Amino acid sequence: MRTSPSRPTPRRRPPDMAAATTPVNRPDTPQLFRLSVEVGDLDRAIAFYSELFGIEGHRQAGARSYFDCGPVTLSVMDVSANGAPHTAAKALYFTVEDLEALFARAEVLGCLSTELVHDQSAGAIVVRPWGERSFYADDPWGNPLCFVERGTVYAG
Repeated sequence: MRTSPSRPTPRRRPPDMAAATTPVNRPDTPQLFRLSVEVGDLDRAIAFYSELFGIEGHRQAGARSYFDCGPVTLSVMDVSANGAPHTAAKALYFTVEDLEALFARAEVLGCLSTELVHDQSAGAIVVRPWGERSFYADDPWGNPLCFVERGTVYAG
């Protein structure tokens, strides 16, 4: 019996994931711009992050400080100053061009927040006291997300 030499199986090229997911190919990809961490002592946290990053924070109203970390701001929030933390304390913040379109998708998913942020409905498109036009949603695991209309971002 004669056996034929085995032919190498042609290798498939892996998909170009970078090209498939770049903002160029997705017209309104949300852009992450702020991460928040909760702390129990703002002065100590400012000292720590200033020393760690080698930069100074910018103190904000409401017992928090912002650290400019390139395109993303680190918001350090002292939750002990105001009692219990609120939705904004842990949210991931994204900017979007078309806030209404993203709001409609969140509404269909049933993930709009039921919390209040500064006595306003977090799950509604509202201009916040600091000027951002935004709404909050929660992922299925309870992680808060905030979507802010591009051009209204409060940078501190």
